[in-house]
Amino acid sequence: MAKGHRSQIKRERNAQKDTRPSAKLSYARVSVQKACFVLDAIRGKDVQSALALLEYNPRYASSIIKKLLESAIANAENNNGMNVENLVVAECYANKGPTMKRVRPRAQGRAYRIEKRMSHITIVLDEK
Repeated sequence: MAKGHRSQIKRERNAQKDTRPSAKLSYARVSVQKACFVLDAIRGKDVQSALALLEYNPRYASSIIKKLLESAIANAENNNGMNVENLVVAECYANKGPTMKRVRPRAQGRAYRIEKRMSHITIVLDEK
């Protein structure tokens, strides 16, 4: 248990916080595996080339990730006062979210399970 006054504990916790601009999308209706195909393509790239890649990528996850990247860029510009030309995708990852279970009827009265997976996608930007 931490010692000290509540405000002191909060101050210490906020000092350890990552100050890089980021954006997070929770409960995206795309599986982690499918989202990671797109995220691997933009990791480490500058923001303009990452947006261009996402624009012409045929995967469904790319449209979701493009919106998320634009949100992270807006956060960097408005909240941190960063220049858009100097931004780079420092980190991007997808974590597993909850799974919706559905039932599909099969032959001879059986039921098979369909799992509709969700993910939590995070993009963290940084300056060059």
